[in-house]
Amino acid sequence: MRDKLQATLAGDIEVQNLSVPDELKTFFENSPIALALALPDRDHPLALVNRRFVELTGYASSELIGHNCRVLQRDADESEARAKLRAFLDDDLSPNVRTPILNFRKDGTPFVNLLYMSRLRSLAGETRYIFASQFDVSRAQPERLQGYDQELSQTLTRLSPVAAESGVIVEGTLTTIANSAAIIAQAKLTLANLDESSIL
Repeated sequence: MRDKLQATLAGDIEVQNLSVPDELKTFFENSPIALALALPDRDHPLALVNRRFVELTGYASSELIGHNCRVLQRDADESEARAKLRAFLDDDLSPNVRTPILNFRKDGTPFVNLLYMSRLRSLAGETRYIFASQFDVSRAQPERLQGYDQELSQTLTRLSPVAAESGVIVEGTLTTIANSAAIIAQAKLTLANLDESSIL
């Protein structure tokens, strides 16, 4: 019975992945930054991830499609960041959210992900997809984070006409991080605390 259910889910996942418009697939694949697209229903399963996302996380796209991005969080105690993300996902009127959150690559290596999420809506106003971008802030220098912010801002600007071709509207604008040096310092402290707790 379980195998049959998994086969059905796999079929649904394949259909979901195919339901992503080709224009969006091409846009994602050509993006220089890590991007993911999730569906708004049930457990917000991933419908699309790009090559940069695969490089960042170490997971193949086939291991992620159909699963919630929560797989990257493992058992880390990130209650504040999780609360922000949950509030965004639960409130359909919330246009976007941005927060650092502790994630883990497939090989178990921790990193602090500066996660940005916004909504892609149909012309009727329904949320069609949850758009997300990821950046490893724990390894960055302040100027790299500023460069990423510029690239993400340009990505959102370029995404709007591409999404419009598919009948989708990009909601929300980039929420900038005021003090990138402080964010990076906090990310490094988070990783240091994680290393320290694993030694004890």
